[in-house]
Amino acid sequence: MSDDVRRLDLVGLLCPLPVLKSRKALARLSAGTRLEVVASDPMSEIDIPHMCAEDGHRLLDQRRVGHLAVFRIERGADQEKRPEKPET
Repeated sequence: MSDDVRRLDLVGLLCPLPVLKSRKALARLSAGTRLEVVASDPMSEIDIPHMCAEDGHRLLDQRRVGHLAVFRIERGADQEKRPEKPET
């Protein structure tokens, strides 16, 4: 496990962008690296925990800070880095 924490600011983005951008950021990280995600879309409180469970990441913490949702995620060890797909 690494003490390295990355941060991802997704304030102002609406569904499905918070999940898509979180997934893309996690795909670039090594197993055990932690990512703090800050989002303003209320749907992220459902979607990001679901993404973690689906993709094998560990949701360490989820909390509200005012109108923002803050998530601390540890990239799953069972996930291999996925090659980036070119955007179309």
